[in-house]
Amino acid sequence: MDVKQLPDDLDACHRLIANLQSQLDSHATELAIKDKLVEEQAHSVLELKSDKDRLDEKVNELNLTIEQLLNQLYGRKSERRIDGVGQLLLDLGEEATPEVVSALEEAIRDAEQIVDDAEKEKKQRRARRPRKDDRKFPDHFPRYERIVDLPEDRREGLKLVGYDEVETLELIRSEVRVRVTKYAKYAHPTDKSQGIISPERPVGLVEGDRFDVSIGVEVVAAKYFYHLPFYRQQDMFAGSGWTPSRSTLANLEAAVEFALRPLAEYLRYYLKSDRTIGCDDTGVLLITPKVMPDLSDHPRRERIAEVLEQAIANDKPSIKANFWGYYASRLPVVAFDFTVSRHRDGPDDVLRDFEGNLLGDCWSGFQKIDIRSDSRITFAACWAHARRKIDECRSAFPLQVAKLESLIRMLYDVEDQIKLLDDNQRLARRQSLSRHVLGLIEAYLNSNAMSSPAILPKSNLGQAAAYVRRHWEALNRFIDDPSIPIDNNDCEQLMKRIATGRKNWLFKGSLAAGERAANLMTIIGSAVRNDLDVAAYLDDILRRALAGDTDWSAMSPYTWKLTHPESIRAYRQDERRQASGRKRQRRAHRRRLLRK
Repeated sequence: MDVKQLPDDLDACHRLIANLQSQLDSHATELAIKDKLVEEQAHSVLELKSDKDRLDEKVNELNLTIEQLLNQLYGRKSERRIDGVGQLLLDLGEEATPEVVSALEEAIRDAEQIVDDAEKEKKQRRARRPRKDDRKFPDHFPRYERIVDLPEDRREGLKLVGYDEVETLELIRSEVRVRVTKYAKYAHPTDKSQGIISPERPVGLVEGDRFDVSIGVEVVAAKYFYHLPFYRQQDMFAGSGWTPSRSTLANLEAAVEFALRPLAEYLRYYLKSDRTIGCDDTGVLLITPKVMPDLSDHPRRERIAEVLEQAIANDKPSIKANFWGYYASRLPVVAFDFTVSRHRDGPDDVLRDFEGNLLGDCWSGFQKIDIRSDSRITFAACWAHARRKIDECRSAFPLQVAKLESLIRMLYDVEDQIKLLDDNQRLARRQSLSRHVLGLIEAYLNSNAMSSPAILPKSNLGQAAAYVRRHWEALNRFIDDPSIPIDNNDCEQLMKRIATGRKNWLFKGSLAAGERAANLMTIIGSAVRNDLDVAAYLDDILRRALAGDTDWSAMSPYTWKLTHPESIRAYRQDERRQASGRKRQRRAHRRRLLRK
């Protein structure tokens, strides 16, 4: 505006100023509205971005769940790691002490020796392989001859010079027979008061001695060794001409368990004399009873009553009960237990007089067992569980997982090297080499590669790393005690017996049935661990128990096998030895690469 056009009088100036102020206010209002709109749009964009991040996180979580489910259905069940892309071969770091470097060099030399020995053994096995003519069946098998000759018209004018023998193995279906035992009866010719005099009758498996021990052994071995439920056993026995009812088979199982229950209790007691025990559990359906069973003499009556009363009140057809497996790290014995729920009172009760180490996963009931036991029991965590959680993150974080798994693999390589050493040597190697590797794992977990923003706390690898950090002390316990294995895989393998059986018999019909199963699986599982012929072992000890023998130590599998070498399954020992040799050879090949 030109200065000459400005008004000269005061009122006109005031009006001009008021008009300009009105225009400024209107413009400021427009600007404020625009700023608010921009702010609202920015807030909306932030909300949309936040929603997108949440949805992306949810999608990743669902994709991970789908991947885990697909792996469970179609993936490899073995946890053996296979070298491949992304699998790192690590040195021991710049801070490795001379002792650690020396141990690594020794490990490489041992690996080369193992590989060389394995190659020599393979050549020797091939040289010892029998020829076709030497592959005859065992001499103790009964044999009969069948002569196949030429027709008479073709033999005319020929001289017999010998026979070619071909051995063919035949199988005769199990035979069921009835033993008729006649007990002589005598009477005094003149003194009628003496009544009938007859030989003393032995204690039978069931009242009236209607079923021999061999039948009871067959029923129990079929169910808990071959995992055959009663309805399949009916078919098996029917093929031999006898079709028992399921109630008869159940009664036979109960009779066998009742006679051998003290042996199961003794094996649990013996197991607790070991320094370290592995523990694992799995669920099983328990049919809810219509009325409460009599629990007046049961040591766990309070907890059982609480669970069953609630299930009956809520009209639940079944509840999720639990089987627990216990595996002695040094002694050749296992044990099972049955509880009506997955509550910590199960291990607390079984281990109430145990003093030593408990190895298992990081379930909350295990973590505070040292406090509940007044420091009698020390909890040691399983590295296989930690490795499993890390391995589940491989697709999302391949480099970090490869690094961590390579370090964990070094821990297992150390265990492989010291497997045959005595306790002092094992402890010394763990204290030097394993401790150093654990330091490398801890340093990597705290590095930038495993921290935000590279790894978010709520991501699957973030949670796996948090699991390892949270239980770091328990995961390190094995380096201070040579009796503690690095993982609980032996006990987890033991639980497969329950999982396989559960797929067949599906559920337990009562509290008593679950406890009977735990006792029988304790005996059979210990026999399997000692590579025994289960049926032969059960038959002998059951007859001795019915005859009044109470020397349970002598009837324990690890003692019984010393006097019954013919009942040891040597082929199982050979299979384990060969599998262990193959594993050592694989690891030796990998350690040799460290020199390159």
